Amino acid sequence: MGTVLVLIILAALVGLAVFSLVRKRKSGGSCGCGCGCGGCAMADACHKKCGDTAAK
Repeated sequence: MGTVLVLIILAALVGLAVFSLVRKRKSGGSCGCGCGCGGCAMADACHKKCGDTAAK
């Protein structure tokens, strides 16, 4: 019984996290980690995908 309860709680937390990420993405949020692109080797690929043309 306890295992099922823990599984339900974990599934709810994962669902909320995914919902939050989707909502942030739809509202124009960042497509990456949000830490900046200074040291990222994939900055060009990310910014093309997000619609930005200049990497920071």
